[in-house]
Amino acid sequence: MIHNKTIVLTGASSGIGFQVLRLLSKSSDNKILAVSRHAEQLLGNFADNVIPFTMDVSSKEGVDAVFEKAAEVFDGKKIDLFYANAGFPYYEEFNYEDWDRVETMFNTNTFSPIYTYAKYIHHLNGRPGILAMTVSAIGQMAMPGYAIYSSSKFALHGFQEAIRLEAPKNLQITCLYPVATDTNFFRVANPVSFEKPFPVQQPDVVARKMVAGIESGKKFVSPSPLFGLSKVLMGVCPPVRTVYWGLETAKLNRFKEKLRGMNVEELEAAAQKIGKDIIEKSVEAVEKGKEALEAALKK
Repeated sequence: MIHNKTIVLTGASSGIGFQVLRLLSKSSDNKILAVSRHAEQLLGNFADNVIPFTMDVSSKEGVDAVFEKAAEVFDGKKIDLFYANAGFPYYEEFNYEDWDRVETMFNTNTFSPIYTYAKYIHHLNGRPGILAMTVSAIGQMAMPGYAIYSSSKFALHGFQEAIRLEAPKNLQITCLYPVATDTNFFRVANPVSFEKPFPVQQPDVVARKMVAGIESGKKFVSPSPLFGLSKVLMGVCPPVRTVYWGLETAKLNRFKEKLRGMNVEELEAAAQKIGKDIIEKSVEAVEKGKEALEAALKK
């Protein structure tokens, strides 16, 4: 387990990020700046060594604010581990003209971790440090319904590949490539429910493998053995990928049919409900996580 580290974790209040937070906070000598858009609301009393910080990291100003806050709460000490985990998806047919909608996703999923890298190496100034990033399996193999999300993750995958060739020797870079994970991911992707892609993993499993990968100095963490096997199989026998894409495209087509059967009022109601559901699910997960952490610390 990772011990006695100063840690910044973005996307910390839900999904994979929250499960990583649970694991890291078990070591009471870790000090963690937990960042998300609802951090103070959801993580206010989570653990003594967790400092929640409400911030949107989809802009230069947001990332700068995180580094400034880290300098404050860590008393000027270096950040030992910066985990750029924040990100979100769209599930949709990309058939619209909306520059801002596309830019919004790239700001969070791509530009933010790229800018974080630059900030972090200057912050380290030659001292050892670890930069972790959540990329995605979809950043290595595109999926129907996720054209914009997939392209944002392909871009991040390309960045990590290139930057390793020029990164300073004092920096460890560990990248996570999860398959679809059973979190708020699917609620955020579209307010109307849709069929999940195959396969789906649980976030606690993904988090355990990522934390272990960071600790052991791995460059890449792929939590799903099935994804690794499928990449090999699809490389040897490309028709397997064609069949898989066909099955996932059929899911998208069924989703499009579902949307065509809904009226405007139903779509608006779904959109309003989803925001409330996401917060409620996050609160529930945090409460369970807090109880589990307290039980573990008593042992």
